[in-house]
Amino acid sequence: MTSITDKNHTKVILVGDGAVGSSFAYAMTLQGVANEIGIVDVVKDKTRGDALDLADATPLSYPAHIYAADYSDAKDADIVVITAGAPQKPGETRLDLVNKNLKIIKSIVQPIVESGFNGIFLVVANPVDILTYATWKLSGFPKERVMGSGTTLDTSRLHKFVAQELDIDPRSVHGYMLGEHGDSEFAAWSHLTVGSLTMSELQKVYPQFTDEKLAELNDTVVNAAYEIINTKGATYYGVATAAARICRAILRDENAVLSLSVYMDGQYGVKDLFLSSPTIINRNGVRQTLEVPLNDDEKEKMAKSAAQLAKVAKDGFSAAGIE
Repeated sequence: MTSITDKNHTKVILVGDGAVGSSFAYAMTLQGVANEIGIVDVVKDKTRGDALDLADATPLSYPAHIYAADYSDAKDADIVVITAGAPQKPGETRLDLVNKNLKIIKSIVQPIVESGFNGIFLVVANPVDILTYATWKLSGFPKERVMGSGTTLDTSRLHKFVAQELDIDPRSVHGYMLGEHGDSEFAAWSHLTVGSLTMSELQKVYPQFTDEKLAELNDTVVNAAYEIINTKGATYYGVATAAARICRAILRDENAVLSLSVYMDGQYGVKDLFLSSPTIINRNGVRQTLEVPLNDDEKEKMAKSAAQLAKVAKDGFSAAGIE
């Protein structure tokens, strides 16, 4: 069970008030997702300033108590969202951030747990699959109460690019990016649908969807973050909105299906690793991980993605002293 005792009051603690964190807090405020938002960061003046600024938006959006917080404030929180970490720089992959951000995650999880926190960890910082895995190990929490934002954003990008090809509402595209949130992720084309038509059926109606075009779209999704980083230095609006969506699904007990980085216990032949698959979440965290029946090509891609993550996790945890 989580720490949620009053369904009429919801509390989220955000750790990390950089570009992603502050954008997340803004999205939460405008959408009225939580009644209480505490912001933790080593730069105290920044958190206090952001809290004051965000509070000014509440009369125009939804009432909420927003404030600069400390780790101790997590004791009765429903969700702790971790965006803190070194940002991805131009030319860096998400996996390049491993060693730097594993040290940061260690410094965060311990005081959060010591506060008495008994809610749900949502990790957004990159490399999200590795850091989510580390958070689970360091916290000692049940696997159902530790999740990463995973490929929620990548899935959104997939919907956007497919919708642009068809000139339709991206919300009418249904399908998922699976595996690592990073270079080895892939679109499960065999299960993507539009209006109940599978991709193989869509290819008969829309000849532009050649196999080569699908490969190009997949690469466009995978490289979308790099394009943004190279032009404006960082990505934050999309991932912040994705994190707010995940929090809404949890706090409103939606039993929503989102593509999250969650513990694999045999799904896709993968064990003891966090990677993304469609996942049902509610107020207790992960209700069920759905395993998508993949074709042979997709199975190979999932295996490669998992193998890469497993190696990086092993090496990173060893260097960081995480067992």
